[in-house]
Amino acid sequence: MLQVNAKVPDFALKDQSGNTVTAKALKGTRYLLYFYPKDDTSGCTTQACGVRDAEPDFRAANVKVFGISADSEASHQKFVKKFDLNFPLLADPERQLIEAMGVWVEKSMYGKKYMGIARASFLIDAHGTVEKVWEKVNTATHAQDVLSYLTGGDSAAKAAKPKAASKTVASKTVASKKPGATKAAAKKAPSKAAAPVKKPAAKSAGKAK
Repeated sequence: MLQVNAKVPDFALKDQSGNTVTAKALKGTRYLLYFYPKDDTSGCTTQACGVRDAEPDFRAANVKVFGISADSEASHQKFVKKFDLNFPLLADPERQLIEAMGVWVEKSMYGKKYMGIARASFLIDAHGTVEKVWEKVNTATHAQDVLSYLTGGDSAAKAAKPKAASKTVASKTVASKKPGATKAAAKKAPSKAAAPVKKPAAKSAGKAK
């Protein structure tokens, strides 16, 4: 599987509408290539609909998204129409880009091994270089996982948990308890001092009798 800093292979694939998309034409553009096993299957549909719903956010981040599988243009067209997908699906029935990106791998199901497409995504920078790879894709959160990276969400999340804040709160709590303790001590002090004064007075009165 291609890793970060690798150059994206040259490719020319058609989308569901018959338009040819090439690596050369995408030079100067930041884009996401996400590979999935098959149109209109449970996990692939969840993933595609997540990207569909987040398309305005990808557009705002100036990132184009392309879904890729070994399905035909006709299959892609049905998939797009059925779920109102608003981004291109590239058909790669000959596995031109699928194999070049290293996502045609051996899989295993119910003890049987077979070859298939690994669910993986690659963010390509404006120079045609792999910027980020998602090898283990969660179909339900894929779109948001990518957007989090694009918008610096990971860094923002870390910054939102300052350790100093909890220490400040703790110090304020301790400080607020001290005045209370002082007042309590001040109230008890007079009563203790008064007791010894009264006892000697009572004894002296007894002697006088």
